[in-house]
Amino acid sequence: MDAATVLPEFPLGGDLPVRRLGFGTAGLVGPGYWGARHDDPHRSVALLRRAVDHGVTLIDTADNYGPDVAEELVARALHPYPEGLVIATKGGVIRTGPDGWHIAGRPTDLRAMCEASLRRLRTDTLGLYQLHRLDPDVPMADQLGTLLDLQREGKIRHIGLDSIDAAELTRAREIAPIASVQNRYNVLDRAAEDVLELCEQEGIAFLPWFPLGNGALAGGAGDGQAGGTRVGDALAAVAARHGATTGQIALAWLLHRSPVLLPTPGTGSTAHLDENLAAGRIALTEGDLALLDALA
Repeated sequence: MDAATVLPEFPLGGDLPVRRLGFGTAGLVGPGYWGARHDDPHRSVALLRRAVDHGVTLIDTADNYGPDVAEELVARALHPYPEGLVIATKGGVIRTGPDGWHIAGRPTDLRAMCEASLRRLRTDTLGLYQLHRLDPDVPMADQLGTLLDLQREGKIRHIGLDSIDAAELTRAREIAPIASVQNRYNVLDRAAEDVLELCEQEGIAFLPWFPLGNGALAGGAGDGQAGGTRVGDALAAVAARHGATTGQIALAWLLHRSPVLLPTPGTGSTAHLDENLAAGRIALTEGDLALLDALA
C-alpha cells in the first residue's frame, strides 16, 4: 500500500476530498525561487508523476515559482489531470528577480494572473486559487471581490489565503467563502496557532508552509542539530523509536496535531519524496506527542 493512501482525507472547501499529505512544487525551482532546479525537466516531471502514483491528490504550486516554471512542469507532467487530483495555485505576487517579490493585488492584476495560470495549467477551472499575499494598498474587498467574480465565472472552485492573521481571516470570511489558509507552521514555529484554531472551528484547510522548517527539521535520525540541541535531541529520540528520520517525525507531528493540517512538503529528490510520503504511516504515541508539543 502506498504511504499516502493510509491517510484520511480532508474535504477541501467541503466538496473536494484530498489526502492530507500533498506535494509542494517550490522544490522544483532554483535558488531564490528563480528558474528551474534541474537542467533536465524530465527529472521534475518524473517526480510529480511519482507523487501522484504514490497516492498524492493535492499539488500545491504558484505562478511565481520560477516564475511560471512550476505551473508549466505540473501541466507537462500531469495533464490531463486524473480524476480526484486537486491542483492548488497562487497569485498576487510579481517576481522581479531571485528572491525579488512585489505584491500586486489590484483587480486587473489578479484577474490577469489567474487567467495566465489557467493557460499554463491547461485547465478551465482551478480547484483552489490562493491569494499569495494581501496587498496593503488595495482594499481587501476589492481583492476578494475579484476572486469571487472569477469563482462565479467558473474559473476558480475555491478561494484560499496565504500569510494572514486571525483578524484578517475573520474579515475575509465576511466577504468571501475561504476554503484554505497557507501560513508558516511547524513543530518549532507555532506563531499561527490562533489561525489554526480558527481554521479548526470553521472547517478550513490549513496548508503549513515550511513544514520542515525550510530543511532545518529534515536531518537524519541521529541529527541533534535540528533547531538546536534540545530540539534536535527530542526529535532524534522520537525518530529512533520509530526507525524514522527527524523530518518524518516533524511531518507526522503535523498530521497528528490537527485534522485540518494538510502539509505539502516539496523536494527535488525522489528519495526525499518517498521519505516524506512514508511519514503518513507513522503513528505517534501519547508520549511522543507530549514531548514534541513541549518544543514550541
